[in-house]
Amino acid sequence: MKVKKFVAPSMPEAMKMIRAELGQDAVILNSKVVHRGGFLGLFTKKNIEVIAAVDPKPARPAANDKKVRQINTNVETPKRPDVSKTVEDGALLNELNELKTMLKQLSTNVAVNFTSYPQPLNEINELLAEQELLSALRQEVMAEIVEKWYLHRETATKQQAMMWVKEILLKKIEQLPFGGLSFQKKYVNVVGPTGVGKTTTLAKMAADCVLKHHKKVAFITTDTYRIAAIDQLKTYAKILDVPLEVCYNMHDFQEAKKKFSAYDVVFIDTAGRNFLNRQYVQDLREVIEFDEEMETFLVLALTAKWVDMKAIYEQFSLIRIDRFIFTKLDETSQYGAMLNLITNCQIGAAYLTNGQNVPDDIIEASPEQIVNTLLGVDLT
Repeated sequence: MKVKKFVAPSMPEAMKMIRAELGQDAVILNSKVVHRGGFLGLFTKKNIEVIAAVDPKPARPAANDKKVRQINTNVETPKRPDVSKTVEDGALLNELNELKTMLKQLSTNVAVNFTSYPQPLNEINELLAEQELLSALRQEVMAEIVEKWYLHRETATKQQAMMWVKEILLKKIEQLPFGGLSFQKKYVNVVGPTGVGKTTTLAKMAADCVLKHHKKVAFITTDTYRIAAIDQLKTYAKILDVPLEVCYNMHDFQEAKKKFSAYDVVFIDTAGRNFLNRQYVQDLREVIEFDEEMETFLVLALTAKWVDMKAIYEQFSLIRIDRFIFTKLDETSQYGAMLNLITNCQIGAAYLTNGQNVPDDIIEASPEQIVNTLLGVDLT
């Protein structure tokens, strides 16, 4: 038996070296991660050390043996197991286990060189990175598709790998609540920072209720900080022919609720304030009665940075958030923050908006819509 040790930057490269020198019948005896180079334990490089072996080819049968076989042609020769296939399957299993172990050990805080991926997977990894998907989530996705890629490497294509990515991401969010108004709660409240398009989004939702679902709708606004905001909502109320009440405190809010007791859906618009000021959310609780009859949506602009979106959610976590609404879909080409927030907070999305037109430019959100938007293609 010929035994030899191989050292390579990655398991796929080690397998290439083994096959080139020992052939397809080689068997992996052992593999481990080793660190080489560096100075005083620093700047070391991670490599894979693999010990492989192969049996020498059996000697060719002598001429007399050949004659004996010819005489006994009627005797059934027992079939020998396909050793090469067994060896190849064993090597592949070792390779996959090693790859999974390596990928799980990658730190989310360290810049990792992914050039060892096959080219189609490199392109997918770059796409997820460009979409600003969180590093931990991206590496988790890549670990799964690498495993699938090597299991199906004879037939795998980039399109197939993209379908795997879609399936993996869908599994992470499909159990969460998605979709628009449930019509199970009378009061619909939208909250969020300034400039995200809350009032316009509220008008789109109200128009949908009136025009498509034929609901009796009313407006309440607590945005008394900006006169323009009240005027804007008054304009929408006039167009839709629905009543509007302006509330300055909890007493006003209670009176408005009584006035609109016979209405099907009451939409509540809130003031956009500096999300870094936690007092803003506390002020909301002093004006609005958040109860079981209310459905609350946190409105966030996709043009915002992920860290800001996360901070906004943390500020508004004082109140119950049922679902997210993501606006300004048409003003950015990066959608990773949307999926980051959904997976981190375990809260689904109600709507996506992609323009200023009322009642148009609003899309009811679904897990498939979110993932397709992130990947940039319709894979259905």
